[in-house]
Amino acid sequence: MNSKILIIGACGQIGSELTLKLREEHGNDFIIASDIREGDDALMSSGPFEILDATDDSALEDVVMHYEIGEIYLMAAMLSATSEKFPMKGWNLNMKTLFNVLNLAKDFKINKVFWPSSIAVFGPSTPKFDTPQNTIMEPTTVYGISKQTGERWCHYYHKRYGVDVRSLRYPGLISYKTQPGGGTTDYAIEIFHEALKKGHYDCFISENTALPMMYMDDAIEATIKIMRAPASEIKVRSSYNVSAISFTPDELYQSIKNHLKDFQIEYHPDFRQEIADSWPSSIDDTAARNDWGWRHKYSLEKITQEMIEGISPKISLDFEG
Repeated sequence: MNSKILIIGACGQIGSELTLKLREEHGNDFIIASDIREGDDALMSSGPFEILDATDDSALEDVVMHYEIGEIYLMAAMLSATSEKFPMKGWNLNMKTLFNVLNLAKDFKINKVFWPSSIAVFGPSTPKFDTPQNTIMEPTTVYGISKQTGERWCHYYHKRYGVDVRSLRYPGLISYKTQPGGGTTDYAIEIFHEALKKGHYDCFISENTALPMMYMDDAIEATIKIMRAPASEIKVRSSYNVSAISFTPDELYQSIKNHLKDFQIEYHPDFRQEIADSWPSSIDDTAARNDWGWRHKYSLEKITQEMIEGISPKISLDFEG
């Protein structure tokens, strides 16, 4: 590796785990973490960190020049449920950061960009099952609108300026290592914490709402894999569908109940139900599997086991504290 990598949004749900994984593989000093606030001890002690507001183009360029950055993973974003509460903040953060990074690549100040999209780009008119790579979108949320717009700009910058930008449409992501970040699919993280703490969970989407989901380890693997692939294998320059499994809250509840017999759930759908209803129930990611060899590893049962084993020690520490 000749140049260093900058992670923007390194303290977030994906960014924190991505940073540690890349440092493990490339060495701590090659991976520069950044965010608008400091992260946890594991992140801060593992390598270089910069406080950075990525909406400030000059501050971003200063960091890129100082560390001789070659690749940027732009993980900073305001997620779906939070963006609905603060629409213009969500739009401005999600779009300005992307333009700042794309323009650095256009001006040959960096070589390669990763930018995450989401299943939020799809809408109520999208085919709900096995949603294809290329299909009608019509997103109905600020987050989805910003991600769909971002996809078009990524494609444009690649076609017009030759920018090597790569992207994945993440489904709902599940991890025990970081707290939920304000996404509609975050019920699938909250439910484990509440099951272990209280033995009861009030779910904010209905029991039969199936959504595409992925364990964080699979998401990190997909992210690193697409960035390592030869440019000739990346046929889609907007964003690739990636998928692992789909399940409903009830199916997740039953899976948890296999481990925690007394666990109970109630359903109280709120404004996030409408968001969830606008998204696909399952995703066709044939293009990613064929083009650059994407494969997922985690089943629902394996995810459930990993989450319970990962969260249980934290709950014990909370009670002891």
